[in-house]
Formats: sequence, structure tokens, C-alpha cells
Amino acid sequence: MKAYVVGGAVRDRLLGLPVNDHDWVVVGSTPEAMLALGYMPVGRDFPVFLHPQTHEEYALARTERKSGRGYHGFQFQAAPEVTLEQDLARRDLTINAIAEDPDSGELIDPHGGRRDIEQRVLRHVSEAFADDPVRLLRLARLAARFTEFSVAPETTALCRRMVEAGEVDALVPERVWQELSRGLMEARPDRMLLVLRECGALARLLPEVDRLWGVPQPEAHHPEIDTGAHLLLVLRMCARLDATLPVRFGCLCHDLGKGTTPAEALPRHIAHETRSVELAQQVCERWRVPVDCRELAELAAREHGNIHRSDSLNATALVRLFDRCDAWRRPDRFAGLLLACECDARGRLGREDEAYPPRPRLWAALQAARAIDTAAVAAAAAEPGQQGPAIGAAIAQARAQALRDRGLAQ
Repeated sequence: MKAYVVGGAVRDRLLGLPVNDHDWVVVGSTPEAMLALGYMPVGRDFPVFLHPQTHEEYALARTERKSGRGYHGFQFQAAPEVTLEQDLARRDLTINAIAEDPDSGELIDPHGGRRDIEQRVLRHVSEAFADDPVRLLRLARLAARFTEFSVAPETTALCRRMVEAGEVDALVPERVWQELSRGLMEARPDRMLLVLRECGALARLLPEVDRLWGVPQPEAHHPEIDTGAHLLLVLRMCARLDATLPVRFGCLCHDLGKGTTPAEALPRHIAHETRSVELAQQVCERWRVPVDCRELAELAAREHGNIHRSDSLNATALVRLFDRCDAWRRPDRFAGLLLACECDARGRLGREDEAYPPRPRLWAALQAARAIDTAAVAAAAAEPGQQGPAIGAAIAQARAQALRDRGLAQ
């Protein structure tokens, strides 16, 4: 039995990045031998174990053979005679197919991973890459993480063939969302979209997003003009401002309706907000998006224009805006919405460093309105015998008056 460090830990060390976790591959052992040594089994599809002390993952060296569509369509063989080189040959990218002997420090690199790290290239190990469509998503995510790396042309071509063969259509929602969400949180989430679009996968996974390319917008508001180009800039701003996942997903969905604007109505996009909400809901249903991301996507799609124009809203209209956003009970979510709107406003060519006044102004207005003693207002309104809607109206009036008193609205 011999264990080697493999994958991301070796790759990141060669890149000079911090290494927090180690994955191991074990050659010359069996599940029974691992259990006898105290390792704890965790793998369902193939033998993976946790070390009894470090709790790092140890997987038996294995080979795999395609037996059906999608990432479930595999048959695995894990046996003592499977070699390290055979195990490395089944991995996705050359930079992830390097092993290290922990005793000697020797690197086992049969597929040129060190060369590709030096040349900053993401390249598939073999044609077997096409057997697992999740690898296409992982490639796009790694392009978003390793911003200096390019995708090898032959790898893009292989991904295109995978899309044409329908492999991407066999992906299950949980895996798609797992990779998309991780990619959105990388240093350059826009690169994930570009890689997916280059091979045709974006049109299959997120057609609502793919339709944004080639759609013009008024140049006065959008110097970059193209709606797809705008989305890429918005996602870059999300990363720059260290936005949370719900904010980033909200930004991904905020302008989806512009992809369905009739040609005769371009470059204006009247009522695109309503269409954006409907399309965002479709995306969320398809990929089973978590509730926090879904809610912020719907809010960003519906309200981003109102928030951009909020300096023209009077106090009563601002209170109605807060009502629609449920900002009284969900102030943190409203703060996320404001950040999404700032990313949208600054995600425009040449406007990346401009201030975004609506964000601090609306946050201050919300705090002033929330400071109202609603119980006292309700009690006072109830004395003349008023109920229900009348009490609600009295609270809304008190909140609006607080904004006027503070000079935050007319």
C-alpha cells in the first residue's frame, strides 16, 4: 500500500497558493484493508475513506468506463492492481493530474501538468474528459478562479462536441447549481460565462442569459451598448465589491428580460423588469436555486430601475418601495439588493469607479423609517376605532413623515 497526494493540493502548491486540504490516492490496497487500518468509508459510488486522525480523504486508485449518458453513467474498478498512472489518466485536466510522493517529494506527472501550469493553460487529459459533462462546468469554474489561465483550443473544441452530443442535457440540477454557484463566487465569474458560451453550453444551461449577447441598449446609459457585455462587467464588479452569492446570482438575472425585447422596440427595453422576473423564476425552477438566491434575483429584476431612479421618489413612494421589498422585516436582504444595484450601475464601461448615491441614501432612509415606534402609532390610530388597513396607512404616513423630517425625501 502506498498513498500519494493528488489533484488540487499539488496544483496549488506549484502555483504558490495556500494549501489547506489534501486529497490522497491509495495504490495497492482494498476496502477491507483500509477498514482494518481504521479508515472510515464515505464514498457511495467508489471507495473513498477518511483518515482516522486527519480526516483527509483517501481514495483507492481506480479506473472508469463510460456506460451511459451523464455523470452517473460510469462503471468503476478499484483494485490493488490499478496503478497510479491509470488513476491519473482518468482525471479531468492536466493541472489536476499530478501526484506527489510524500516521502521523497517526487512529482508523478505523466500528462504534462507542470508544463501547463507554467504556460497557464487549462487542458484536458484525454478524450475521456467528454465522458463526464460535469467536467465542462468545472473547467468553466476553474477559468473563473485561475484568471491568468487560458483554455486550450482543443479543449474548447472537445467541449463543443460534448454539447452537440447532448451530454450537457443529461446534467442534474444539483450538480449544475453546485458548479455555477461556486463559479459565481470566484475571482472572475464573468470568465465562467465566457467559457460556457464559447462551447455552446451556456445556450443549453442558461438560454435566458445567452440571449443577452448581441442585444443593444441606449448608449447614454450603457456605453458598452451590448447587454451581454454589460452583464460581464456587472459580474466583475460583484467580485470587486466582494458580494455574497445571492447578490451575484441576483446580478446574473437582473436584466434577463432584455433578451426578449422585440426587435422593433430596440434599443429601449420597456417593461423588461416584468419579463426579467418571469425568466429568473424559470432559471430558479430549472436548477433548484436556493430560496435566498431566488428571492434576491426576483427583487433585483423587479426593482433595480426603481432604485436607480430613487432620487426622484417622494417619501410616500419610498415607503411603498420598502413595503414591496419587505425591507422592514428583511433589512439585510434589502442591503444585498442595494449592493446588487450598485454592481449594476458601476458595471458599465468607464463607470467602474463612479459613486453610487442611491445605496447610502436608501439605507439611511430605511433606518430612519424603521426607527418609528409602530406600536405607538398603531395604538394611537386604534383609539378612534380604526382597524386593519387604516392602522397600516397610519404607520405608512408616520414612516413617510420621518423621511421628510430627516430631509431624506420630499
